[in-house]
Amino acid sequence: MNYQTRYEKLREKMKEAGLDAVYVNSPENFRYMSGYNSPDGHMLITADAAYEYSDFRYIEAARAESFPTVNVMLYPENRLIDVVKEQGIKKIGIEDTRLTVAELAGLKKSLEETGTETYELGNTFTEIRAVKDKDEIDSIVAAQRIAEGAFRHLLNVINYDMTEVEVAAELEYYMKKNGSEMPAFDTIAVSGKSSSMPHGVPSNRKLEKGFLTLDYGAKVNGYCSDMTRTIVIGKADDEIKKLYNTVLKAQLAAIDAITNGADAGEMDKIARDIINGAGYEGRFGHSLGHGVGLLIHELPNESPRTFGKKLVPGNIVTVEPGIYIEGLYGCRIEDMVCVTENGKIDLTDCPKELIEI
Repeated sequence: MNYQTRYEKLREKMKEAGLDAVYVNSPENFRYMSGYNSPDGHMLITADAAYEYSDFRYIEAARAESFPTVNVMLYPENRLIDVVKEQGIKKIGIEDTRLTVAELAGLKKSLEETGTETYELGNTFTEIRAVKDKDEIDSIVAAQRIAEGAFRHLLNVINYDMTEVEVAAELEYYMKKNGSEMPAFDTIAVSGKSSSMPHGVPSNRKLEKGFLTLDYGAKVNGYCSDMTRTIVIGKADDEIKKLYNTVLKAQLAAIDAITNGADAGEMDKIARDIINGAGYEGRFGHSLGHGVGLLIHELPNESPRTFGKKLVPGNIVTVEPGIYIEGLYGCRIEDMVCVTENGKIDLTDCPKELIEI
């Protein structure tokens, strides 16, 4: 893992903003910058050092698992504020998008006596994390392979007597048994009329005939995968086939257009125009996709609001068009795609033909 590159990118942004240090408190950025996964860890990163603070519960693991260049400190015996005072830090970047009101107030109070100014980092970390290195991509692919195995497993065991909750549990149990740390997010398994809700919640009712939408992912080394497959419970009529094939056509066209330098907003438009042109205007109510990494939703986004944003090598984005008809049914198909120097690689290796159960 080339973690030094992460520090180089961060320190370049620190220099641009005139920062003496950056305070890291979010679990995802703490893991990204320290190499250690802890829900309570925090860091202070200066121009030439990185200090990690962990309490007694985590200190042994922190010392064993953190990057070798990180100075692991036992908290509260060692405090972030002490380094701020010792090094005369006058301007510190904070994760304004990830601090609670109470955390921000407490941080500012502790910094008052040192006269240290705070600077809001905004999307600084998410922009850095948007470009994945090889190890990150490998972890995402590993998580995706587990999720794909869960789909194939489900096709062998699914039956009409199962409930949506049981379908979701079957997917999650398989993923856990096969190496997933946890689900990447709350599994969506909704059938029949409920499939018209893009983020519907699985219920305890038996599977309803019509579409069954499965949106889920695994997690490996902290990195998420994300996929959606929609199958049909029973036989598909002509309208179900038309709707499904329209979504598939839109997805394949958008994936085909993704390349180094492609406009993120244009990718959304390609899929949206196909769906609208097939008579489903207004039925594709969300964006085409989003980045995936330590969080399930990261930069970059592909939406009507991202025209002018260019995709670059190392970006991993989902491509997930859908059509939803309220009170009737809905369908979504989703792959993850990695942008490369000369094009892209579809990281998802799973059937997309219409499947009837």
